[in-house]
Amino acid sequence: MAKEKTVYSCTECGGSSPRWLGKCPHCEAWNTLVETVPDAPAGGGKNRFAALAKSTPVTVLADIEATEVSRAPTGIDELDRVLGGGIVEGGVVLIGGDPGIGKSTLLLQALDNLERAQIPTLYVTGEESGAQVALRSRRLGLDHSQVKVLAEINLEKILATLANTRPAVAVIDSIQTVYSDQLTSAPGSVAQVRECAAHLTRAAKASGTCIVLVGHVTKEGALAGPRVLEHMVDTVLYFEGDTHSSFRLVRAIKNRFGAVNEIGVFAMTERGLKGVANPSAIFLSQHTEPVPGSCVLVTLEGTRPLLVEIQALVDTGGPSPRRLSVGLDRDRLAMLLAVLHRHAGVACYDQDVFVNAVGGVRISEPAADLSVMLAITSSLRGRALPKGFIAFGEVGLAGEVRPAPRGQERLREAAKLGFSVAVVPRANAPKKGSRDLEGLTIHPVDRIEEAMEVVRSLA
Repeated sequence: MAKEKTVYSCTECGGSSPRWLGKCPHCEAWNTLVETVPDAPAGGGKNRFAALAKSTPVTVLADIEATEVSRAPTGIDELDRVLGGGIVEGGVVLIGGDPGIGKSTLLLQALDNLERAQIPTLYVTGEESGAQVALRSRRLGLDHSQVKVLAEINLEKILATLANTRPAVAVIDSIQTVYSDQLTSAPGSVAQVRECAAHLTRAAKASGTCIVLVGHVTKEGALAGPRVLEHMVDTVLYFEGDTHSSFRLVRAIKNRFGAVNEIGVFAMTERGLKGVANPSAIFLSQHTEPVPGSCVLVTLEGTRPLLVEIQALVDTGGPSPRRLSVGLDRDRLAMLLAVLHRHAGVACYDQDVFVNAVGGVRISEPAADLSVMLAITSSLRGRALPKGFIAFGEVGLAGEVRPAPRGQERLREAAKLGFSVAVVPRANAPKKGSRDLEGLTIHPVDRIEEAMEVVRSLA
């Protein structure tokens, strides 16, 4: 079979060129031409849109029967939580993370559990040999694993194997190593990644096989390759965490079959990744006595409330004081310092300010504002917050403390873990007589000045 001649299409205007050019001849944009395979003309070239016609008739939305998608649990509770309950037939999952963080380990464990549940699986490895995969399975204690392994990077051979073996779940590790004979570019290029992912997605939808694609990430932590890769798939998962720490977080950025921003917490052990039943414990430092600069935040990750310790260190700075944050937005830290100075009278303009979220977790919600500001004030004044103290709430530029979503669930999680004092927005204050909040004294506030006054009265 002769190889199809490739063309170069512009990612900006959609124009094409028979050869690569630095500038698109149509829209004159630079470096936008990528290699593509032209669609074969349908009907002898008379109607090039015939191939796009759907065989199913047009149906009124109200007449379509909506059924719940069936899921197959992977046997790993934290992974099932992120996926929305388990794998879905015909679904395509993209999972990315830093090298060595545990992507292949977790997927190999999941495939072994599925195979033990009589669900046929296939592990396609393009970065390792079959012997290397077998060696890892021995280290994980999977000595008698029946997972089928294919060491292959050619797309056409992978698709043929999927058609012959028809597994229920297939893992492609990784999509950056797969290449198609129809393209002349090297594996890992934008054209190869996009075309190979598109073919695998179509194969998953046609056969009902759930395909998991492992993707590389850039230095900034984003998935490498074209952004269209994330739009093709049904679910996008990110591995987070420090490779020097034993804890890992898997976060759902996109999920057509479940909630987004859901997280699963794992601990790396000698036998692979194990789910953490009480993740709040790993984000709290075990201080024997309260220390200055520490404030516990109740954050919300998907449907799960988590208690995370926010640590701040304020030290004498030079003519250009530094503002550094780990796990929190640096620009938001600068804004909070300005609000703290203007409305609470706490000046840090000549101080170095360092803020850290313990445990390697990344907090993006604004409900962390109040905890960050109280931790900074505690470090600056050298006064520790009371024992068993928590706080959450968004702080606006006018100094008002705004409510956080699902505040009752946050308070219940804090009470369950034995915390006794809480400073929260007034709108999140519960009604009197809440039995599930017994032992937790709640101080509702409207402004940041009130929160500072409450903390001073408790010290």
